[in-house]
Amino acid sequence: MRSGIKSLNTASNTSAPPDASLSHRIKRNLFDTPFDSLLTGVCGLVLAYLLYQIVDWAFLSSIWTAEQEPLCRDASGACWSVIDARHRIILFGLFPFEEHWRSTLACVVMIGTIVASCFPWFWTGKKLSVLWLCGFGTFYLLMHGGLFGLSVITPEKWGGLALTIFIFAAVSLIGMPLSILLALGRRSKLPIIARMVGLFIDFFRSLPLLTILFAAAVITPFLLPGWLQGDKLYRVIVGFAIFFACYQAENIRAGLQAIPAGQDEAGLTLGLNYRQRVSRIQLPQAFRNSLPSIVNQFVITFKETSIVTIVGFFEILASGQAAYGTGQWTQHYIEVYVFIAAIYFVFVFSLSRYGAYLEKKLRVGHD
Repeated sequence: MRSGIKSLNTASNTSAPPDASLSHRIKRNLFDTPFDSLLTGVCGLVLAYLLYQIVDWAFLSSIWTAEQEPLCRDASGACWSVIDARHRIILFGLFPFEEHWRSTLACVVMIGTIVASCFPWFWTGKKLSVLWLCGFGTFYLLMHGGLFGLSVITPEKWGGLALTIFIFAAVSLIGMPLSILLALGRRSKLPIIARMVGLFIDFFRSLPLLTILFAAAVITPFLLPGWLQGDKLYRVIVGFAIFFACYQAENIRAGLQAIPAGQDEAGLTLGLNYRQRVSRIQLPQAFRNSLPSIVNQFVITFKETSIVTIVGFFEILASGQAAYGTGQWTQHYIEVYVFIAAIYFVFVFSLSRYGAYLEKKLRVGHD
């Protein structure tokens, strides 16, 4: 018997590919036939040429300092002088110049909060709540002021990257708990609650985000009493958060539907109440099952913060437009948009890579 198993293992080993190295895979996939080799060579030359042109434009032939701006007229590369001279407008918008340190520190605190929430030690409802409330509260205190000797800076003077991060953080902080409540409400065993919540979700999902933001900024003041209106920025954030929560609720509901019904019944037999079954059995598995779509919704939300410029906010995209809006820098708009695109890329790529890491760690989609 042992000799039979040994011979079977030997046969299976000999049937495996003799060379699974990287060089073998490259040769098999790119240079397997003469046509493949020709196509690979042509594509490689085109990519090398394009890469050289980009590097030459962005680095080798570019102008970097504001003092060298007159040289930009004859330069063949990028004129980064506009970034050197106008980066404060892009990053801080209308925030008072002497208080830029507050906006910088607020962004560092909020980014640190987001990074810290990625560590598994914080992956409990209580710890995440405390972390985000403390981080967001510190961010708001630094931006608004009014305590500890900080001068008050009203939201209409906020702008640039700080406003973009503020909107994203506020929408996530409000929208994520609301999405959980909506997902659970739509699965309620009480028909009236399930149908009302379903109607609420479908109504907001059927509207474009721009419509919701415009209604929150312009129409809502005509419908609410003065004491309930609040600042336009806060109304827009609430509308944005509801829109985010409705989409995220459907992602979470899909994860809940993937859980076998027997697990909830097993929790009942163990004497767990509804709250314990939801927090210990349903939600952890729902987040695991829906992880790709949940992370994707966060990525979409960060990019959609640029839409608030339509309703009059000076976020990073509007700040970039103001940076090249003067006559001296009008022709250098490409460099400004490349700089803004690089900022968006850093945030979005980091979120997407972290989502891919979690999928691999939790083995989402694998048996």
